[in-house]
Amino acid sequence: MRSRMTALFVLCLALGLLLASGCGGSGGPKYADHIPLPADTMTVAMDEPGVHGGRFVSGATASPKTFNPFVASESNSNDLISQMFISLTDIDYPTQADVPMLAKSWELSPDGRTITFHLRRGARFSDGHPITSDDVKFSFDAVMDTSVNSVVKDALLLHVGGADRPYTYSAPDSFTFVATAPGPDALMLSHLSTVRVMPRHVLERAWHAGTLPSAYGTSTPPESLVSSGPWRLKSYAENEQVVLERNPYWFGVDAKGQRLPYLDELVYRVAHDQDVAAQMFSAGDLDGLDNVKAEDYRRYKDEQKPKGFTLYDVGPSYNVHFFWFNLNRVREAAKGRKLGAPVVDPHLFAWFGNRDFRRAVSMAVDRDAMIRGPFYGYGTKAWSLLTAGNARWYDSTITAPDLDIAQSKKILDGLGLVDRNGDGVREDAAGHPVSFTLLFNGDNKVRAGMATLLQADLAAVGIRLIPTGVDFNTMVTKVRSEKQYEACLMGAASAVPADPGMGANLFKSSGGSHYWDISQPEGHPDTPAEAKMDALFQKNVETMNLAQRKAAYHDMSQIMNDENFVIWLPAPRIMVPVRNRFGNVHPTPMRPIILWNADRIFRRGGGS
Repeated sequence: MRSRMTALFVLCLALGLLLASGCGGSGGPKYADHIPLPADTMTVAMDEPGVHGGRFVSGATASPKTFNPFVASESNSNDLISQMFISLTDIDYPTQADVPMLAKSWELSPDGRTITFHLRRGARFSDGHPITSDDVKFSFDAVMDTSVNSVVKDALLLHVGGADRPYTYSAPDSFTFVATAPGPDALMLSHLSTVRVMPRHVLERAWHAGTLPSAYGTSTPPESLVSSGPWRLKSYAENEQVVLERNPYWFGVDAKGQRLPYLDELVYRVAHDQDVAAQMFSAGDLDGLDNVKAEDYRRYKDEQKPKGFTLYDVGPSYNVHFFWFNLNRVREAAKGRKLGAPVVDPHLFAWFGNRDFRRAVSMAVDRDAMIRGPFYGYGTKAWSLLTAGNARWYDSTITAPDLDIAQSKKILDGLGLVDRNGDGVREDAAGHPVSFTLLFNGDNKVRAGMATLLQADLAAVGIRLIPTGVDFNTMVTKVRSEKQYEACLMGAASAVPADPGMGANLFKSSGGSHYWDISQPEGHPDTPAEAKMDALFQKNVETMNLAQRKAAYHDMSQIMNDENFVIWLPAPRIMVPVRNRFGNVHPTPMRPIILWNADRIFRRGGGS
């Protein structure tokens, strides 16, 4: 199932609850399918047909912030949403080929700009209500409504004729949906399939009332949260666990005609650090971990045979680590907030907004020490969004400033940032110590280790960095909504598919994940460099020629690095342990790493 954003971390509960609920066992009575299959089923390819029953216990760092695909912007929400809501098409993770989902087929117009989708007859939501093109159109209407402020909207805008213009679409009958791009788009299917299909009969009233962004929140009763995908919400306990159960009306089947999913339940448990989650996996209370500390790889290798699991080597991660400085400006004037003024204090913005300062910081970072340290040797340098794990898009010619302590000091001296009082910390001309706080999610041990090394690296050139660990959801709120921070260490997960054209949120100046300066006015970026990036992004998505697309990606990434809008850090190599009692397990570097094909994973022996 397509998923849209950042890193997932492991979960667990208090020991008593874990022991009471167990792992991998039956989530309820023996499965019996009493609902007739729809006219248009979807036969899903897999290694082997499975059996029904059992559960898979997985996890995340924190509870989801929402179950609403229109507004979800972080991984803990999106990992669950990807199981509960479908799009017109999906992607086969191993091949990255587009495959049918709600749309059983489609055809492209001769000019390559219009797609006509033919929807499955008999598809139903989890409450049994039919899914029709009216639901698809409603979902697109909601995404494009500016009052909803959907994070998905960027994917449906193309820069044509000097302005961002939207896709147009219609539903000529109950089982046909037509979409037309405003200009050439190399990723039409992927862009259109960022829109999850939501139930009009449930949510239309909230849309008209202006409350759609708050609908399908974590306080929504499970029976009221109607889903379109293979799973529906069974229960939610904040900071404890989320349980999904199969959608009894799902249209997916195996080669024998058995309705999917096989499992009775997917259980996501919440832990507050990776160490506790690792202990719970080792004790047998979790069925899989998809965020394992590199320092534990050797132990897992040794334990996999006696403890009945396999450690899958997935390769270099598609996820990247980086940090950036807060360059956000005031977008709405208020008391004490002048329109266009920097959000951070003026003296901080004077440093952060200077490309040479950011370059000097990048040249102070010892990335090889990070690979040896927090990554325990299982890491690789990364200089762009798409890492060495992505054979199709990785570009080894993209460069960025690496370690050069002498040059870093020389640049800082030239900026007039010198140690004026002999305390080891530089000051500016007004006497402000060159010091800033670095926000990061403290439950992630790797990032905590990276922050500690960054503190030492910058101290070596006379800059005081103050690591500040907070919980993940607090960090997301400070970065995306409040914008009240100085610098932040976070990361980004590759979109699905892992293609730069899916990165509008990050690359475009108007993007909601353009972290250093979020959601700049459309068509009016704050810097000339970002204007160039916007133009190159458009070149990347408007041509079907792969070589031209790669050239545009290279140039866009190179500008991003020349400006040092982000300070790139190493990317990890992924290894994940999964119990051997499960079949059809195929971890991939793209999120969700283990459960991307949860509809066809099964427990051998069923619920026993």
